[in-house]
Amino acid sequence: MIIDSHVTLASDLVIPREFLLAQAANAHHRLAAHGADVSATAIADRLLAMHQDHDGDLLVAEMDAANVDYAFLVAADFSHVSTQALPPVQLAQLHQRITQRHPGRFGYFWGVDPRAGSGGPEAFEHGIHEYGAAGMKIYPLAGYSPSDRRLYPYYEVCAEYGLPVLTHTGPGWAPLDFTYGPPLLVDDAARDFPSVDFILGHGGVTHVEEASYLCAHRPNVHLDISQFPSMLSAQGWATPLNLLFHSGINHKILFGTCWPSFRMSTSLAEVLKAFTTGEVFEGVKLADRRMIMSGNIRRLTGDSARTPTVGGQR
Repeated sequence: MIIDSHVTLASDLVIPREFLLAQAANAHHRLAAHGADVSATAIADRLLAMHQDHDGDLLVAEMDAANVDYAFLVAADFSHVSTQALPPVQLAQLHQRITQRHPGRFGYFWGVDPRAGSGGPEAFEHGIHEYGAAGMKIYPLAGYSPSDRRLYPYYEVCAEYGLPVLTHTGPGWAPLDFTYGPPLLVDDAARDFPSVDFILGHGGVTHVEEASYLCAHRPNVHLDISQFPSMLSAQGWATPLNLLFHSGINHKILFGTCWPSFRMSTSLAEVLKAFTTGEVFEGVKLADRRMIMSGNIRRLTGDSARTPTVGGQR
């Protein structure tokens, strides 16, 4: 079974257009430096066109072609850093519609921001029942530490309901603050909430040594390998991941792609084929492979994925 633990809906309702335009500008800068005669406008138009999958139909078709059984949609709250971003409740409603449209294919992580005020944790708890959530998503690059004390009431809700917390690590959308990207920033929260599982998003790709030793020594810290096709390594991504899979923390590693980050250059099917048939799992026990590909994320989410019915009652 293959579960992608970290995907984002390719929709400019989920990712603010200004973030996508910044990504397009960075892509144009890279291509122009290599002598490619491609206009910045053409790249931006193509990228925006690729982010109109508001109902998830294209994503499901891509998952089917790649033999991905299930995926967790990550919905970060960017409403405090972008006027173009949807507020959390509208994001939750959008993702609820997608999970209902494609039953049995998706769970999702509800995005929060500590600047939501005193009513934020209550709204989050209400949303768990009303809209369903398999976990909580934070995006520190929006301007806060994952150990910000204003997040602690949210972590108390996660502890009560058995929800894991997925925190972004490493670089991200260009307009945001990368100084909040190091994994070690989650350490205070992980110590203060030992019953809450924290997942270091992209922890197997950036700041890998730091993320790995946190996973090795904090029972409630885990990492995913999403964004691995863009790993900055002279060896590519297969060799570094194979080394990671031999480091003794396979019970802490979650498979993920961060799709559709690479849709302009490849397909999800090609990414999965390269991952499952290449050298990345060379010498790795079958039991460990199964943990990485689905077992670990299933253990962390368990029955915590709330499936709402009419009126929010289960």
